Amino acid sequence: MAVALGAVSVNLPGFTARRVECAIMSETIESPSPERRGFLKQFCAMVIGGIVGLVPAVAGLVVFFDPIRRKSQGGKMLRVTTLDALPADGVPRKFSVIASRTDAWNRFPDVPVGAVYIRRSGEKDLHVLNVTCPHAGCFVDYRADRDGFLCPCHNSLFNVDGTLKDPRSPSPRALDGLEWEIRNQNEVWVKFQNYEAGRKEKIPVA
Repeated sequence: MAVALGAVSVNLPGFTARRVECAIMSETIESPSPERRGFLKQFCAMVIGGIVGLVPAVAGLVVFFDPIRRKSQGGKMLRVTTLDALPADGVPRKFSVIASRTDAWNRFPDVPVGAVYIRRSGEKDLHVLNVTCPHAGCFVDYRADRDGFLCPCHNSLFNVDGTLKDPRSPSPRALDGLEWEIRNQNEVWVKFQNYEAGRKEKIPVA
């Protein structure tokens, strides 16, 4: 019986090519036993199969850990509306905030990520509020008959400038004000950010 070494090349994405050598029986005049020949064949198959199996495993790990490296989209300046769309009488208007959203594993371009109320307090002076109630995260509604904002979930009441109107309101703080700026003479850009609900302090949501 003679033993010859055979080589098998396996390419893995992102890895240097590796050669796996395994013993392959070559028959001579003296034939090996079927048991030994079967064992060596199984051994070679297990080695090659294990290395080939690394391909989906490595790819899966890359996909799994990739979202962990992604940065949050919160706190970026986003174009929301124009000055022309805001009433001159100071009545708040609600606008959706459109941006790219990334969850644990997927990225969704140009989708609503939140909403804001914007009102004029001067020709080019604005007041921007996140629509989320700091109590439990519900969206507040502007109520002209209340001259302010009312949360439909637990009846927290806010003044038009976002401050608490009723000290008995369950909200632990005023509505969250947001930074803004005017670009190109007419565009309203807002630094959109959500904050944790149920806390007295403004803690940004990562």
